[in-house]
Amino acid sequence: MFDQINGLPVHALVLHAAVVFVPLLALVAIVYAVLPRWRTKIGWAAILLAIIAPICTYVTMASGSKLRERLIANGMSGPPLEKIDDHMGYGGLTFYFALGLGVVTLVMVLLTLRRPGNRLALPADLGLAVVMVALAALSGYYVYKTGDTGAQAVWGTSA
Repeated sequence: MFDQINGLPVHALVLHAAVVFVPLLALVAIVYAVLPRWRTKIGWAAILLAIIAPICTYVTMASGSKLRERLIANGMSGPPLEKIDDHMGYGGLTFYFALGLGVVTLVMVLLTLRRPGNRLALPADLGLAVVMVALAALSGYYVYKTGDTGAQAVWGTSA
């Protein structure tokens, strides 16, 4: 399922969804956390992205594992495989941070939808907003690192 479509690696086809949706989730989560007046306008986008981004990241990660298996079966080893393993390590972290951000974003949206003015009411809510911003920053960083190490593994160092 995650191996190939018409002879092309699924990973090459789906990775761009994660590259787009995780940063969008991070941006929407930050806006939702720090700008209460925007919450009614972007709540639906936050919910959709909180679901879609982790799913896309998981599919990208699973298809990357299948691609690695295919490369090993075709004889890849040594430094190129080490680069791919490094890339996969960052990809796993991207998935877990995107999943965490998705869960925290859903919780935050559900908490604020039930309150007048979509306000944060408790100190715990403020803590949740801080966690949301931190997870958004980490998700964005790891999407970048995953993409950079993937590009380095495929195209090599340009410097």
